[in-house]
Amino acid sequence: MKKIAVTGYRGMVGSGICRRLKQNAGVEILPLDIDIVDLCDQAAIFAWLKREKPDAIIHAAGKVGGIEANRTQQAAFLYLNMAMAANIVEGARRAEVPRLLFLGSSCIYPRLAKQPITEDALLTGPLEPTNEGYAIAKITGLKLCQYYRQNYGLCYHSAMPTNLYGTGDNYAVRGSHVLPAMIRKFDDAREAGAKEVTLWGSGTPLREFMHVDDLADACVFLATIENPPDLVNVGSGREVTIRGLAEIVNAATGANAELKFDTSMPDGTPRKLLDLTLLHSLGWRAKISLEDGVAKTVGEYRAAKKNGTLRE
Repeated sequence: MKKIAVTGYRGMVGSGICRRLKQNAGVEILPLDIDIVDLCDQAAIFAWLKREKPDAIIHAAGKVGGIEANRTQQAAFLYLNMAMAANIVEGARRAEVPRLLFLGSSCIYPRLAKQPITEDALLTGPLEPTNEGYAIAKITGLKLCQYYRQNYGLCYHSAMPTNLYGTGDNYAVRGSHVLPAMIRKFDDAREAGAKEVTLWGSGTPLREFMHVDDLADACVFLATIENPPDLVNVGSGREVTIRGLAEIVNAATGANAELKFDTSMPDGTPRKLLDLTLLHSLGWRAKISLEDGVAKTVGEYRAAKKNGTLRE
């Protein structure tokens, strides 16, 4: 594969994949996002793919956000993500693109799925209500890939990442994911000399986090191996409570604040840990520890804030 199109190339995941691909000699990256083509414009994306004819596509674009954004914008999360997936997959088929990797999310699995979550847990129970729209859109995308592979013989397959963080994350006050939101909150507390930091929920839910550079490496690996699975989980294999995560961020920022929890706010899914048996059997494992990754991300956050390039 010499020409690889990466959708969402300006986002955290897309930019991470581009950084990783640049390590491969002879690879031409075709960046694709709304500044080039609106992925929700079917005619435009069909024409772009037919003209550029990439050897492969990694679809990392999407409308994303935390619990508050997901639960208050269900319609937008469902429509926009479903439209992008449909246009990219069908456009790839029409342009005779032989390979496509679709990036989903671990939220596709049932809210109370047996832990750790195996790939065959898909569609076995109700989804988490706070991000149901986003999850349905991602399920639609991965099923499109599965059916196109069955019906047309195209190597279109999917990866389901766990919770991500790291270089290029979004630190919006409203709408960011839990880890960047924590970094901002604790670093603000440090600057203000605050003695307490209040977080949403009980602090008891268990989550798995993976640095975006690990995901990027896994994506390049999956996009280049022969006969990949239709669907494979991608994660770090380590889980931590939200309280435990807050303690790591508290220490990394140097805030040293007392933790408080607002139990009137939602927790989301009580536990979400991916089973990585399939991924490990293929020969790939995450390398970046949570402590090292958070420390690096705090440094990048402060640098971006200082030079005015912080994504908000």
